[in-house]
Parts: sequence; structure tokens; C-alpha cells
Amino acid sequence: MQVIILPSAAAIGDYAAGVILRGVAERSNYVLGVATGSSPLPVYEALERRWIPELAGISAFALDEYVGLPYSHPESYHSVIDREVTTRLRLDPNRVHVPDGIADDPAAAATAYETAIRDAGGIDLQLLGIGGSGHIGFNEPTSSFASRTRIKTLTPETRSDNARFFSSPDEVPLHCMTQGLGTILDARQVLLVATGEKKASAIARAVEGPLTSMCPGSALQLHPDATVLLDEAAASELTLRDYYRFVFEHRPEWQR
Repeated sequence: MQVIILPSAAAIGDYAAGVILRGVAERSNYVLGVATGSSPLPVYEALERRWIPELAGISAFALDEYVGLPYSHPESYHSVIDREVTTRLRLDPNRVHVPDGIADDPAAAATAYETAIRDAGGIDLQLLGIGGSGHIGFNEPTSSFASRTRIKTLTPETRSDNARFFSSPDEVPLHCMTQGLGTILDARQVLLVATGEKKASAIARAVEGPLTSMCPGSALQLHPDATVLLDEAAASELTLRDYYRFVFEHRPEWQR
């Protein structure tokens, strides 16, 4: 993985937006994988600020959705993606896809989501955050690296972390529908963003730790084009952080 340490969340947002905008400008029918949570918000803010007409024509696929939460609930990812991505970036709502967490047949809905991604030509760039357990998407520890979109049970840690978005911890759903690690690894490019000291341990395990299902984010070590954008706090437990800075400062011209 390419690890880039930047001074602030705003700088991370600007850098990530630049990567996405270059892809949008260079490729027609661009497909962006979008994530929820606090980490990607500066990316969407930067894309809104630097909006180009080509953005309106892209397709987007969300990583995950709670099971059993009505689309109209303000914390359903249908609602969050509509607020933070579709509206901000002036996307066509018909081209923005979120897993169906209220489907009568969840297994069929998960398979249909995989088919929709494939029919769109695959995801060009998948934007990711990371949880304290090392999860990406809602792929909790012990998720298979070959997994596809499916139903998962959230860990108590994840539910506790997400309780801040709800009126009470009891309101956080127990289950989700998430793209699998295999689905994420199929993306042509992956961009993981993380800020804050609370993410430092998960980042260190994902980037420098062993390849293990106990840290699902470590699966990105298998990806041929994965970039990790961090602030100083999120990078604080990386053993080779000085080397990552040296590599970034001495990039060859073709990589800039």
C-alpha cells in the first residue's frame, strides 16, 4: 500500500478529491464506491467545492446498509448517502445505489447488488474508512477475504461506535448488508482515509501487521493499487511512518 501522511483532514479531503476528479475526467462511465462515517466527509466536501460537470454523470455504489432500518430513517445509509453524496455532488439519484436492507429476501438482494456492480462495469475507485476493529465496510473480524455482498452481524464494538448517530445505543441495528472483502478487492483502485488517534491501532495492524481475517483491513495488502491517506494522529503507531514520508517526498515525476 502507498501510505501518505498529510497535515489535516481537510488536506486528506483535497488529496482524495484530486485523485477522484482525475479519474472522472479521464474515464467515461466512472463508477465510484462511496462510504459513510465521519472519515470520508472531508472528501465529499472537497468534491463539492471542486465540482466539475463530469461528476454529474458518474455512478456510485455504497459499501453497506443497516438491516431493518427504513430508508426514511435519518441514519439509514440511503438517507446518509443522499445527504452527503447525491445532493452535495449533484448526482443522478437513479445512478446511486445502496444495498437493500429491508428486502424480503436479503440473500437475493445481496446477489442482486453484486450483479448491479458487475453490470456497471465494476468499481473504478472504492473510498473506504476503517473501524476500530480493523473492519472495512461492515466486514467484521474473521470475515473471509473472498466474501461477497451479504448479511453480517455487527460486533458490540461497532454498535457502540455507531451509537453516537442514534438517540440511544439500543436503536443501533444488530445486522447489516455489506459488500464483502472480495467485492472491495475487485475495485480497480482503493483509497482508505483515516484521521485521529482512535484509528491509529487499526491502521498499524492493517498496513504493517500480518495478513489476517482478525483485521479485515489487512486484506488491502493484497490489492495492487491501494492508497492510505492519514493525518499525523492516525499514523502515530506506524513503525515506518518516517519512511512513508520519505517515499512521498521523493516520488518520481510520473507518480506525481
